[in-house]
Amino acid sequence: MTRVRIRPDGRGRLILSCPFDPELVERIRALPGRRRDPERRHWTIPDGPGAVEAVRRALGTAAIDPADPPRKAAPPRDLRSPADSPPPPHPALDRLAEELRLRGYSPRTRRAYTSHARRLLEQAARPAAQLEPDDIRRFLVGEVERGLSRAARDQAASAVRFFALRILDRPDLVGAAPRPRKERRLPTVLSAEEVRRLLVAVDNPKHLALLMLLYSAGLRAGEVVRLRPEDIDDDRGLVHVARGKGRKDRYTLLSTVARAAIAEYRLRFRPGPWLFPGNRPDRHLSTRSLQKIVARARARAGITKRLTAHTLRHSFATHLLEAGTDLRYLQELLGHASSRTTEIYTHVSNRELSRIRSPLDAL
Repeated sequence: MTRVRIRPDGRGRLILSCPFDPELVERIRALPGRRRDPERRHWTIPDGPGAVEAVRRALGTAAIDPADPPRKAAPPRDLRSPADSPPPPHPALDRLAEELRLRGYSPRTRRAYTSHARRLLEQAARPAAQLEPDDIRRFLVGEVERGLSRAARDQAASAVRFFALRILDRPDLVGAAPRPRKERRLPTVLSAEEVRRLLVAVDNPKHLALLMLLYSAGLRAGEVVRLRPEDIDDDRGLVHVARGKGRKDRYTLLSTVARAAIAEYRLRFRPGPWLFPGNRPDRHLSTRSLQKIVARARARAGITKRLTAHTLRHSFATHLLEAGTDLRYLQELLGHASSRTTEIYTHVSNRELSRIRSPLDAL
């Protein structure tokens, strides 16, 4: 059963977070004062006396995460003691958010870095100016013990190093935030037949155009959902990716087959201003919705490999490499800043391996 987690946000509202469940979403929509935060992917409702009990009545006790114990109704704000009030914000965190914004970091990175720095300060329980190297080491060791992936721990180290250097002007703290050793994980790649089965399993014109663009242009999930109709250059057979990863523009391929699928979709649905709008026409489709579309297509196609939207990008790169495309051109199409990133596909390509005969076959 899908469970809803309830927790206060420290600003007078309760956060309701859960995996997508149509029935629960309908119940949450009926709650008074509810708001949806599409970026953080959760709902909030006004906190106050009886708020948690009202949620339990509306959603059902069985739907509430047992990790969230019942709590007494919060007293009115004007009757709360100073101990009941949310902790005061750290001025250093405000400076961090401002610095990240000035340097042009994406909203997602800004949220992640600020979250890491906030948890560091809460765990250290001392002002930012008084942080010690041992505080940082204990924080990062805790991240390891939480079982975070290498990528998540690397991001935590990057956030701490940025915070120490740019905000606190404390280069002596950087040495206490080593990056984890690099791993070389090979990406999952679909065969051409598996890609065909995946696309054949999709009957919705919008979803078909989405998946065809993902595979035929090698787009990231966040790039394809943010496309606008004018980004499809039919005359030149190109897709314009505006402000992709790293705030970089680039052009990539527009398949003839994908172009026809997009034309059919646009003729029937007349999208705009986004090529792939979400529930609201003025907002683009979320990456979470895109991943659900991919998951449904995978189930219908009977593909057993782990498959996400990014798998189609990996498959695009690998299939082009196997067809003889030069790595330099592939790097441009994928928007990689370093050729070393593109070289990972040489390890999953079977172009050269297919020419080698197994010794068992020679017996």
